[in-house]
Amino acid sequence: MDGALDVGWHELDDEGRDFLAAALSRAEGPEDDQLGELFETAVAAGASDLHLSAGLPPYLRVNGDLRPLAGVSALSERELNELLTGVLTVAQRSTLDATGDLDTAFGFSTKNGSTRRFRASIFRQSGSLAATIRVVPSVIPPLVDLGLPPVVKKFTELSSGLVLVTGPAGSGKSTTLAAMVEQINRTRSAHIVTIEDPVEYRYTSKMSVVQQREVGSDTESFVTAVRSVLRQDPDVILIGELRDLETIRIALTAAETGHVVFATLHSSDATSSVNRIIDVFPSDQQSQIRSQLALSIEGCVSQRLLKSSEGNLIPATEVMVATIAIRNLIRVDKVHQIRSALEVGGEEGMHTFDQSLADLVVRRRLDMSTAVGVAHSVKNLETLVRA
Repeated sequence: MDGALDVGWHELDDEGRDFLAAALSRAEGPEDDQLGELFETAVAAGASDLHLSAGLPPYLRVNGDLRPLAGVSALSERELNELLTGVLTVAQRSTLDATGDLDTAFGFSTKNGSTRRFRASIFRQSGSLAATIRVVPSVIPPLVDLGLPPVVKKFTELSSGLVLVTGPAGSGKSTTLAAMVEQINRTRSAHIVTIEDPVEYRYTSKMSVVQQREVGSDTESFVTAVRSVLRQDPDVILIGELRDLETIRIALTAAETGHVVFATLHSSDATSSVNRIIDVFPSDQQSQIRSQLALSIEGCVSQRLLKSSEGNLIPATEVMVATIAIRNLIRVDKVHQIRSALEVGGEEGMHTFDQSLADLVVRRRLDMSTAVGVAHSVKNLETLVRA
């Protein structure tokens, strides 16, 4: 294999180091060469994901489309097992054996000498291993290059509060968060702590000090890391995902007490994001949580990547800014009215998903048929396009 994997040498015991050394010593083996070639091909093709399954050829997702890799034969179960387990540490293999699932990230040195990072979800299906490997961009893109509305940059200037970045899997949430953190890193003197599972983008401290903690290797869980982060003098906290009640509770407390908290949710829009946070809590606590969330939230960016009329992927977004009116709707349990507030909140930088779709259609960035397929209300979208 032409590259090496940064798999956490310092975290291994003597047995683990021996195993890893042996694995790396096979760098010229056919299996490692094959995996390296797949990585090189995925990068060269501009793919977002590489899919590996026994009995099938490798598949690439390019601009949203999944297609088999031409000229590459199907992988046998044995070949695939060797490809995947050969890049894992002893601890990672144990986790995979015990649970059938493993999320990890690693670096790979390409033939031109650059290092690329990949995020892998390795899992068992039909009795054999399979994997989806995300190609992480080599450079964190500037916010201005992501096609996001200008108001998103204002969230990086906050001194406290909670900012949510939401959307389905593959919608670009991690890239948006990374761009926001890098904007702070380049322009502000701050202590930034990220808690991720796994770490995708690697930051180089610039004006800020950036420290990255990976769940499973640097810390036991999101809850453990979020509990301890407030003792680490942070200014900015990035939480890779708000997964459970305790993590959400501590994140709200951190946002209330003079910290900026960026976090993701797998929710489709501002309304469902707010409801998702409140509904995690028992009914007898929800009134208190509504008040706490109304006080601490500063904004929500919901996004989805869609194929443009030119064939590449572009974001459609919904943006909520926590105005006095928005905070009051959350506090008095009228979250269902948030969308109406977004529709008329253009001066504050707010807009709904349908308004974003309509704007893209009018500017000929998006085909109407694509917009209709994902709109909240087709009738509303058609009205906006005609306006």
